[in-house]
Amino acid sequence: MFEWINLAILISSMLLFSILYAFSVMPAIRGEKKGKEIWKDCRNLRISGSVFEGITLIAMILWIWFPIEKLNWNIFSKRWIGIVVSLIFFIPSGIIMFKGVKDAGKETLTPSKDTEMYGGIYKYIRHPQTTGEMPMFPAFGLAVNSWFMVLIMAVFIIIYVPTIQYFEEKDLIKRFGASYTEYQKTTGAFLPKWSSLKTLFKKG
Repeated sequence: MFEWINLAILISSMLLFSILYAFSVMPAIRGEKKGKEIWKDCRNLRISGSVFEGITLIAMILWIWFPIEKLNWNIFSKRWIGIVVSLIFFIPSGIIMFKGVKDAGKETLTPSKDTEMYGGIYKYIRHPQTTGEMPMFPAFGLAVNSWFMVLIMAVFIIIYVPTIQYFEEKDLIKRFGASYTEYQKTTGAFLPKWSSLKTLFKKG
């Protein structure tokens, strides 16, 4: 019985995380109707979203002890192999995400009208935090040693990433106008464009 409750919690927390974060990335659009307080509200939405993201990960870990037998498809013969393989994804993803958070600064949690377009890694990728964070979900499924978890997290990413990109970029265009649309043309969303890489190599 608990295994089904755990799965329900996992799916519910993923949905709540997605919804809360989607609302948090639209301060300019939502602020038109509800005023300046919306900008402060985004911080609370992102913190709440992070809580549900954490609950999702906890539910995944609990799957190790409370799997649904019909869906318990192991990937590796030994769980430690999955942990090692998952680290291959976790380490580079974590570095990219950390760099994105660092270069965005306070904007990571608290959007502000005064924030200028970011520098650093954002010169090469428009969404480095998403690029770093999203592979960690199926990688966590590898660590748990569950094909079902890898599958459900892959489906989540396929739906979540383009949806959040649409809402976030719509708001960023409203905030930064032509500067952002030009930025979109020269900079890749999740992977660097060749022109950006050439600039990076020349600097190196």
